[in-house]
Amino acid sequence: MSGRLDGKTAIVTGGSSGNGRAIARRFAEEGANVTIADVREDPRMGGEATHELIAAAGGDALYVETDVSDIGDLRNVVDETVETFGSLDVMVNNAGVERQRPCGEVTEEDYDWLMNINLKGVYFGSQAAIEAMRAQGDGGAVINMSSIAGIRGLENSSLYCTSKGGVTNLTRQLAVEHGEDGIRVNALNPGFIETAMTMEDGETAGGILERTPLGRAGHPEEVAEVAVFLASDEASYVTGHNLVVDGGFTA
Repeated sequence: MSGRLDGKTAIVTGGSSGNGRAIARRFAEEGANVTIADVREDPRMGGEATHELIAAAGGDALYVETDVSDIGDLRNVVDETVETFGSLDVMVNNAGVERQRPCGEVTEEDYDWLMNINLKGVYFGSQAAIEAMRAQGDGGAVINMSSIAGIRGLENSSLYCTSKGGVTNLTRQLAVEHGEDGIRVNALNPGFIETAMTMEDGETAGGILERTPLGRAGHPEEVAEVAVFLASDEASYVTGHNLVVDGGFTA
C-alpha cells in the first residue's frame, strides 16, 4: 500500500522533539524522505534521535544541525536536503520557544531571542524553501507552526502571541504571493499539546484545559496527522489557511 507522501521530501525544523518529532515520524511512515533540522540531535528529555528512529523503521532520514535564527543555517539545510534527496517538496517551520512574563517585564534580550526563533526562523525558512521549490518548478507545500496564541491573547504571553500572530498572517501573505507557483502555504494553530515545552508551565496548562471542550490536552501525534493532510495531495486546494487543532478551546 502506497503512502500519502510517497516520493516527497520534507524538512522539519525543531524535529528532534515534541510536535516536530511526531510530524517527522508520521511523514516517514507515509513514505517521505525527511530531514530533521534542529540545534540538537536528541530529544530534550533524552532518548534516541528522531532520524535514527526513522531509519530503524526502514525510512530515509537526515539530520542537519540547524539554528533557525541563522539564515545561513536555513539555506544550508535546504541545500543539503536537495543534494541528498534530489528535491524539496514540503517545508515544516516548526521550531519555536516560549518565555512567559508580563509585557512590562520583557527585556530587549527576551524579545530578540524569541522573535529570532519563532518569527525570523519561519520567515527565512519559508524564503529558502520557496526559492528551492520555485527552481524545481513543480510546486510544493509550506507548513508553518503557529498557535492559538496567533489568533487570540493568552496570559503573560505577549512575546509568544506577537510572534505567532506574525506567523499566522505571514502564512496568508505567502499563500497569496506564491499561489501562481503552485506552492501552498498553510499553518497549524495547536492548542495545549503535551510536549516538553508546554508541560513546563502547569498553571497556564490548567487554565487552558479548564476551557477546552474536549477536556484534555492534545498529543503531538494528533498534530502530526493534520500536518500529513496539509502536506499531501489531499489538501491540493487548501492554501492560506490557519488550521486550529485545539480541542475546541478557541470556539
